[in-house]
Amino acid sequence: MMGNNEDGDQLFTPWNVSIASGHTLLRDPRLNKGLAFTEKERESHYLTGLLPPMIASQELQEKKVLHMLRQYEVPLQRYIAMIDLQERNERLFYKLLVDHVEELLPVVYTPTVGEACQKFGSIFHRPQGLYISLKDKGKVLEVLKNWPERNIQVIVVTDGERILGLGDLGCQGMGIPVGKLSLYTALGGVRPSACLPITIDVGTNNEKLLNDEFYIGLKQNRARGQEYDELLEEFMTAVKRIYGEKILVQFEDFANHNAFTLLNKYRTTHLVFNDDIQGTASVVLGGLLSALKLLGGTLSDHTFLFLGAGEAGTGIAELIALQISKKTDIALEEARKKIWLVDSKGLVVSARKESLQHFKQPWAHEREPINNLLDAIKEIKPSVLIGTSGVGGQFTQEVVETMSSINEKPLIMALSNPTSQAECTAEEAYTWSKGRAIFASGSPFSPVTYGDNVFVPGQANNAYIFPGFGLGLIMCGATRVHDDLLLAASEGLAAQVEEEDFAKGRLYPPYSCIRKISANIAATVADKAYELGLASLLPRPTDLVQFAESCMYDPTYPNYR
Repeated sequence: MMGNNEDGDQLFTPWNVSIASGHTLLRDPRLNKGLAFTEKERESHYLTGLLPPMIASQELQEKKVLHMLRQYEVPLQRYIAMIDLQERNERLFYKLLVDHVEELLPVVYTPTVGEACQKFGSIFHRPQGLYISLKDKGKVLEVLKNWPERNIQVIVVTDGERILGLGDLGCQGMGIPVGKLSLYTALGGVRPSACLPITIDVGTNNEKLLNDEFYIGLKQNRARGQEYDELLEEFMTAVKRIYGEKILVQFEDFANHNAFTLLNKYRTTHLVFNDDIQGTASVVLGGLLSALKLLGGTLSDHTFLFLGAGEAGTGIAELIALQISKKTDIALEEARKKIWLVDSKGLVVSARKESLQHFKQPWAHEREPINNLLDAIKEIKPSVLIGTSGVGGQFTQEVVETMSSINEKPLIMALSNPTSQAECTAEEAYTWSKGRAIFASGSPFSPVTYGDNVFVPGQANNAYIFPGFGLGLIMCGATRVHDDLLLAASEGLAAQVEEEDFAKGRLYPPYSCIRKISANIAATVADKAYELGLASLLPRPTDLVQFAESCMYDPTYPNYR
């Protein structure tokens, strides 16, 4: 080994490092293989005696961890066990997640991650990610430099104000960026070392947390206005200075007023993506495009009604309108007229325009005011009903029956998370529609037997889109996100739903082949980025799917010399 000293380069033996190296190796989650270290590796890396004699394959380790996880009856215990594994043996964590994605996705992501955020202060063991608070104003660049990795490709950042459907969880929202990035790696193949979860702590308005002695964040009310904007501006500037033009910043679980403002402010200067607005929109559009094979007609033949007019609802609506506009050559304003929104005050109509938030205004069409969902359905006669309200049980029996009386195959999407907030359950949708509904949800539901049929509800989970979408941006060196890239991702997803999926009523492909899905979405997104001149990696790879697969992180253990 070479070392530098004043006499020039000299060979030296770093005894202090070598003797301790076995112990260090076992405590580094990126290098640790546990009982999978071979005899030879144990000899050459000073591990003999530090491990019991048994040598276990990675497959056997997976089997053991899975057996242990299945013993836990409480989902939060499984979550904690998975996080502990991630902090102890990173490759085994990701191998397990890749190989058993359908079983473990609800453990590390929705719905369990919501409960983990609520109790984050109590289950907090070792800090994960980077915390930037108001106290760091003026020195955000220095704080970012404290993160040990330099080659960061994607940052997921939250300010914790609107965590899933659970509201303001302040600093405890860190569970979301951590969870999202573990999916970037497991499902999209982005290296764990290239991922950085960040929570920006500007306080919380959650009284329960402010009075909780175990709360880990700033105990003050949320900063607003100039103080907030300046901290975010400092953060975005610092991120670009340290990581360059091609760093992908994904905004996660910001409240409506900040989510739209931040996306609009930085979309022309940074590579930014808001998963709640754009990711949700893209995955729902993907489901709608595949549903056309069951419903018939084109997107523009259908009428859409949304319950919920926040960032998810308006984001989905805008992407649907954009797709209709592109495919039919009608103006975007005209395409929007196929789409209606109901918020807490009733149908969004032009008579309410003065009092509406700016992001709802494009949806304020000419019509008499209607103050509830059921009457809106009877008047507008939608073929597609989409719930993004964040309030459970809003699609009542009467709502589903009315949709079924208007349509032979009503498409009902209850997208609010977690499961408790879903507008209706899969069982309710199938039962109340007498097995005619096509159903998709945001959180997972088990298959439902109705009559002689077994229906497998589709899950419109952003996990179908953002890992592949992010990989596509990273692998081609994209510098900006254009709406056409989101449309490309939706089409790429819909193209992978097979006949056997449709036969079960599924609008989405099974998660078991999620890495293949992500590679195809990445290729579709990169292809569109090259076409639009947004890609900086030149020359363009010939086979983009193959290139995407070659970029993916492989969690199998390496052999150490």
